[in-house]
Amino acid sequence: MKRTDSVAREAAILVGVLLPNRSDDSDPLDELEGLAKTAGARVVGRLTQRRTAPDKTTFLGSGKVQELTDLVKATDADVVIFDNNLNPAQTRNLERATGVKVIDRTESILDIFAGRARTHEARLAVELAQLEYALPRLKRMWTHLSRLKMGIGMRGPGEKQLEEDRRLVEKRIHDLRGELKEIEARKRRLVASREEHGCVSLVGYTNAGKSTLLNVLTGASEVAEDKLFATLDTRTRRWQLPGWGPVLLSDTVGFIRDLPHHLIASFKATLEEARQADLLLHVADAHSSVACEQIASVYRVLEELHIERKDTLLVLNKIDRLEDRAALERLLNRYPNALPVSAKSGQGLARLAAAVSDALSHGFLDLDIEASAADGRLLAYLAAHGEVLSQRYHDSRVTVHCRIPRRRLGQLAEGTVRIRPHGSPHTSAVAPTEFGPSALEDVA
Repeated sequence: MKRTDSVAREAAILVGVLLPNRSDDSDPLDELEGLAKTAGARVVGRLTQRRTAPDKTTFLGSGKVQELTDLVKATDADVVIFDNNLNPAQTRNLERATGVKVIDRTESILDIFAGRARTHEARLAVELAQLEYALPRLKRMWTHLSRLKMGIGMRGPGEKQLEEDRRLVEKRIHDLRGELKEIEARKRRLVASREEHGCVSLVGYTNAGKSTLLNVLTGASEVAEDKLFATLDTRTRRWQLPGWGPVLLSDTVGFIRDLPHHLIASFKATLEEARQADLLLHVADAHSSVACEQIASVYRVLEELHIERKDTLLVLNKIDRLEDRAALERLLNRYPNALPVSAKSGQGLARLAAAVSDALSHGFLDLDIEASAADGRLLAYLAAHGEVLSQRYHDSRVTVHCRIPRRRLGQLAEGTVRIRPHGSPHTSAVAPTEFGPSALEDVA
């Protein structure tokens, strides 16, 4: 696919306005430089300003606008990229002052997504997010023509063009939402069809090493680049979890600070695996100087997706890159239940697998179920919705050692069965209708 990034191969100046709500002490433009380079730009200058509030007309103060204009001329820059989100008027005023294109944080992220979308679903999601971002700016683009509509021979050209363009964009947005809603419904059905398997989903900040971890754990060969947003499309692979059996492990699109709301809404279908997963693995870059802020950003996105209460294990990746052990200790003091690993060296992966097995087991029961050997319907049900570990036949009876989700016990086939925790000598006859909360407690 041909790249369409608007900042590709252009000389860029990075600008950041540091407002009081910024909490970290890292270089304020480091992440923006990563975004710019991922989009293909060549950074030729940087400029920052601390303000208690952005200027309403240009976001920067007037002195900084002049400084920016001089820097554009001195470096022969093609584009100015802001680490903040600008309104249409601010963008237009800055472009007039500097004489070059001005892009805000949201537009730069959307450009990267557009260049990296590979599947039909991802392309539709990106297009929808771009159009929803552009629509209010489209309206402001034509306001300068409103002054002409009362002139002789110039009645309404701007208003007419605005309405035509707006109708086209709004119709396309409506069509895209409908198409994505159908994809989302299909994805829900697909994910639901996998519910007999344990489902684990990797989430986390972009470039935290999720794809590398997926490859190491599953033996896959997915592309894992040291770039922001290397993965846009969810990829699911089978993970043979030691001590448990096969589970499905999904890699998802990475999150980022101030992730545009349009993107979160548009990528609902892509994130369906995370919404339906039995367990989330929140992968964080332990080597990052702003790891805590990145972890907090991911939790904010999970809240927007309404899945922040889902069972989650925090995985501190890239510990092989930490030269100072004290940095890891500080993170573990703050997140005492976190699992330090290195997807690259393999360090900590055995402990991670054990922790995942333990977390998944909370929703499953390890049982011996005795029934008539002729009860093929029951045996088929256990095979379809649980993991059958062994079968022992005695006369006309069969004892099935299986691991099955709690929620599936109440749906066993008709007929009385004998059920007990695996390895327990105690056996009790229980009819399917008796599998209420108290019965589940008895066999747990």
